[in-house]
Amino acid sequence: MRQNLILNTDSYKLGQYLQYPAGTRAISTVATTRGQSFRPELMFFGLQMFLKEYLSQPIVMADIKEAADIAGVHGQPFDSEGWQRIVDVHGGYLPLRIEAIPEGAALRRGVPMMQVVNTDPNLPWLTSHMETALLRAIWYPSTVATTAWRIRLALQPFLDRTTDDPAALQPSRISDYGCRSTTSLEQAAIGGAAHLVHFNSSDSLPAILHARRHYGIDMPGYSIPSAEHASITAWGQAGETDAYSNMIERFSGFSAYSVVSDSYDLHTAVTEIWGKSLQAKVREAGGVLVVRPDSGDPIDTPVQVVAQLAYAFGTRLNGKGFKVIDGNVRVLQSDGVSLQDIQMILGRLESMGFSAENISFGMGSGLLHKINRGTVSFTMRATAMQDAGGQWKGIGRRAPHAQEKLTIQGRVAAIADGIDIVSIPLTELGGRQNLLQPVWENGQLLVDWTMDEIRARATEASRAA
Repeated sequence: MRQNLILNTDSYKLGQYLQYPAGTRAISTVATTRGQSFRPELMFFGLQMFLKEYLSQPIVMADIKEAADIAGVHGQPFDSEGWQRIVDVHGGYLPLRIEAIPEGAALRRGVPMMQVVNTDPNLPWLTSHMETALLRAIWYPSTVATTAWRIRLALQPFLDRTTDDPAALQPSRISDYGCRSTTSLEQAAIGGAAHLVHFNSSDSLPAILHARRHYGIDMPGYSIPSAEHASITAWGQAGETDAYSNMIERFSGFSAYSVVSDSYDLHTAVTEIWGKSLQAKVREAGGVLVVRPDSGDPIDTPVQVVAQLAYAFGTRLNGKGFKVIDGNVRVLQSDGVSLQDIQMILGRLESMGFSAENISFGMGSGLLHKINRGTVSFTMRATAMQDAGGQWKGIGRRAPHAQEKLTIQGRVAAIADGIDIVSIPLTELGGRQNLLQPVWENGQLLVDWTMDEIRARATEASRAA
């Protein structure tokens, strides 16, 4: 469905064209996060999706008419002449220059990640008009990417200590099960794409499609055949063993298959059905059986299931001396787990001598939905204006008290400082490389990051963290 880009904003933005001083030629805004931190703690991602999905569509006359009609009834003024100029002079494409940090980069709080300025001196209000949509376009995917990054960093020590090949295992440890946890298809797609920066396991087809469409990757994530309660309980309690046996017969030819095992009694399913009745069949069939406990205590239950399966199938020791379940059997815990739950589970398993490779996790709401703009305190502010003489001057509110750091003023640049990124006034850049590089100008995409490039930056940031 086509969206009217003029109306993709707050109502009050429609009157901004009447509010700037006479002779104003340009307004420059910066997107950043509030506060300070001594190390990188957030990851920038997602702007490219918005540029391709929304800014690549030109404004047309029908958009102007609809916006003018709505503004008139809604109680707001409307710059019909200005929007008409965008259609007549610029072919409907917004005369904006957008500079951004490379996606997948890790940043400290307070470091600008995006800078936006109008390129038509007749339309200085346009920068502010687009603030709402642009801020929303980056805060959500960046916050999901940050959440996934924090989970990745928390998992890494367990993988390093207890597995033989941590780098190979890491991308599959967290699966996106949040397609149904979001408020809309678009949220599932955008948030799910952000999760794919760090992990390649996903059950969200909207996320897979979004990443393919916008980040030049053929297949960003993988899934395995999985049972759900409906397909198990349809056999009845007396047919539970037959239901599991059917899963083996149908899906053992795949690399792995997942079977929810708590429809009736999880303990009986694990120890009696999987551990005894179907053990030989599981071993002979090939493929990895992933047993999924979907209820019970989110920490104790998966630990117990790992121990029960280890007792039934036996274990081997990996190169680091930790136990790995035999018979290609693993566990997946996905029932409302949090980062703290995951750390507790892996810690208990490690203390019992089990490798972290025995278990993986699925996350939904905790990954994609239990966040907001304040989670990492995203904000976007006007920092500079260009006057009638072409001179830039910094603008911004005065700090309300002496202890508060002054807000950014003036045009800015971002430079590398060792493994970190810091911001400086653009006037002080000199010959240094500005990491706030133009990615969009007047309807043209200037940089097209691939998911492989973004993942490489995210991996580098993870090693440095």
